[in-house]
Amino acid sequence: MLSLGRYPEISLKKARELRDQNRGLLTEGRDPSRARQEESAASRVASDNTFRTVAREWMKRQQVSKTTADKNRWLLEKYAIPEIGAIPIAEIGPRELLRALRKVEASGKLETAQRVRVKCGQVFRYAIIEGKADTDPTQALRGALKQPAVRHHATITEPKKIGALLRAIDGFDGHAVTQAALRLAPLVFVRPGELRKAEWNEFDLEGSEWRIPAHRMKMKAAHLVPLSQQAVEILGELKRLTGAGRLVFPSIRTLTRPMSENTVNAALRRLGYTKNEMTGHGFRAMASSRLNEMGWSPDAIERQLAHAESNKVRAAYTHAAEYLKERRAMMQAWADYLDSLRADDEVVAFN
Repeated sequence: MLSLGRYPEISLKKARELRDQNRGLLTEGRDPSRARQEESAASRVASDNTFRTVAREWMKRQQVSKTTADKNRWLLEKYAIPEIGAIPIAEIGPRELLRALRKVEASGKLETAQRVRVKCGQVFRYAIIEGKADTDPTQALRGALKQPAVRHHATITEPKKIGALLRAIDGFDGHAVTQAALRLAPLVFVRPGELRKAEWNEFDLEGSEWRIPAHRMKMKAAHLVPLSQQAVEILGELKRLTGAGRLVFPSIRTLTRPMSENTVNAALRRLGYTKNEMTGHGFRAMASSRLNEMGWSPDAIERQLAHAESNKVRAAYTHAAEYLKERRAMMQAWADYLDSLRADDEVVAFN
């Protein structure tokens, strides 16, 4: 005996169809009641493993900075979940995902569409590991979206203009900690986030080294910055101001948080440089451009910039060797070169 449903919701014709289907299962040696239970259980699992549920589960498990977590949540909650959130993740194919991404693309947000695809891919790969999906449909969508135009960070590379910028920084009349960040940025040319979140325990001023831990680096690999005499001098002065705390560049409002990500850029605007002329990130491009023209090894420059190496064999060698001796010499020569530009001399430092 098997209940097929309540009359009249289930018509006599429908009941006969269901009877015949269940008789077919018996003929195959399957228990119709057990088959119904399995189907119901599978339906419940699918409803529990929607893209929305899995994506939020993935976000909770991520051990990332608050800024990164907020960006992940914004991309998924605003662009992906409203479109495919209710669909069981195992049932989402390239077509369903592409429709969602094309809506973002159609709004003119090409770079955002690419980022949403990447984040969705991370969610799908997590689902595969957890046994909630079998495939990652983002792999089939490579090249399916329009590529955003490459944007370069505004920078200054002309020697005389670099000298003028350095002199302007020396004349900055704002907060002393902000000026120290401006003075140090061209000497170490790390990413702005790596600079403003620096902690005193990362520095060995006697050994002239700054060791940035992996969790604060974009590429998640520890980074060593040889410090020039000029950089050590700036840090020595700054330590008298902020050395009692954990952070090298604390916020003006509280010593427990680093300065805002907009502080250096705002200071450059105050000095008269527009966002199309110079940015905090531009100190990296400035150093890269000039050091290459000055004849320093591209490998040493790239390692100092902490760029990812596309060739894995080359990357392994670069990471192991680090070119540390050459980088130490390069960082001191670069600082001396900047001093000559600041003084408006005609000195050019070569390798």
